[in-house]
Amino acid sequence: MPGCVTMTRMELLASAADGPTPIVSLFWIALIAVTAPVVSRLLRGYLPDVVILLVAGAVLGPHVLGWAGTGGGVDLVSELGLGMLFLLAGYELDPALLRGKTGHTAWLVWLVCLVFAFGIVTLATERSAGTRIAVAIALTSTALGTLLPILKQAGIIDSPLGRAVMTHGAVGELGPIVAMSVLLSSRDAMSALVTVLMFVVAALLVGLIPVRMLDRTPDLGAALGRLDGGTSQLPVRGVVLLLLVLMVIAEEFDLDVVLGAFAAGMILRRLIAAGHPDVDASLEAIGYGLLIPVFFVVSGMGIDVSAIAGDPALWVWFVVTIMIARGGPVWLSERFVPHGRNLVTGRQRVQLALYAATGLPIIVAVTQVATRTGLLSSEVASILVAAGATTVLVFPLVARLIGARDAEPVTPAHE
Repeated sequence: MPGCVTMTRMELLASAADGPTPIVSLFWIALIAVTAPVVSRLLRGYLPDVVILLVAGAVLGPHVLGWAGTGGGVDLVSELGLGMLFLLAGYELDPALLRGKTGHTAWLVWLVCLVFAFGIVTLATERSAGTRIAVAIALTSTALGTLLPILKQAGIIDSPLGRAVMTHGAVGELGPIVAMSVLLSSRDAMSALVTVLMFVVAALLVGLIPVRMLDRTPDLGAALGRLDGGTSQLPVRGVVLLLLVLMVIAEEFDLDVVLGAFAAGMILRRLIAAGHPDVDASLEAIGYGLLIPVFFVVSGMGIDVSAIAGDPALWVWFVVTIMIARGGPVWLSERFVPHGRNLVTGRQRVQLALYAATGLPIIVAVTQVATRTGLLSSEVASILVAAGATTVLVFPLVARLIGARDAEPVTPAHE
């Protein structure tokens, strides 16, 4: 027995010598997670904490300092963070935004963006169709979950501009998620579409069961309500179970787990709307307090800074193409396609285009899928994620500055 213990310690020391231990990695991740919002607040929100998390992860990760890594279960916590991020995105999505004339226009605009982006990428590269599709999907996403706190801080969430951003943002999140599941699948497009429809049916059944149980058994709801606090926290545990159930179903259907997480969020919204326990505050504490920062820091660790430095032109090209392929059609639709709620000023239309072109979480998800399936190299994926981080840093800042100028009082000229 003593010999076995000695051997185990030696193995642990050898493992530690190969790289940071999981505890050390989690320490650095936690330090970054605590520091990021403080730095963002000191900079008055002009530098979003998501960008700080990514940049810090890239610096501390294996490509630069090597102080933190993804082994020993850190990557599993990151996967849960990805799931929680898209669960909260699905929960925040108001289905009403996807309906009506404005919703239909937003869907049409996103499809135009996807085709336009695919055309630009096709002209720029001769790589496989799968690679071009993956890049086109990444270029046409909108980071609605990232934009929400920015819009709230700017005080425009309930304004016509805020509602327009919410509509295009909702489509810009849901559209790429569905496109990922259909177009980046190992199956042909028709088989993948049938699989997605089968998943939707399965998700509806999963969401219907708790609603029917609680509706038909009122005493059950009261009993569950007594377990929503203290050491029980049953509603929160139930939501985590719902998330994992749909992520497992998506995985069993050979779909990306992001689709399952997003569906879990939409089901959760319906459960809460039906009068069942409100757990959003607890979920935000778990998600934004623990899991989601781990996801972004670990995503930053995957950014190869040397790859960006070796090809800065591609980084700039990605940023400009995102603005043209996503922001351009959104601006044109607001200017020339009447849908009853068009923005009336040129400044607002430019702001909308900039907000709509802000994308990062789905870019990270797409690059993870594309690198795992061999559609993208890790170097190109790093540059694409860096471009997404740049849009989060630059586009909302420019939109905010334009809005500040628009809000300035007009002083009459003196004779």
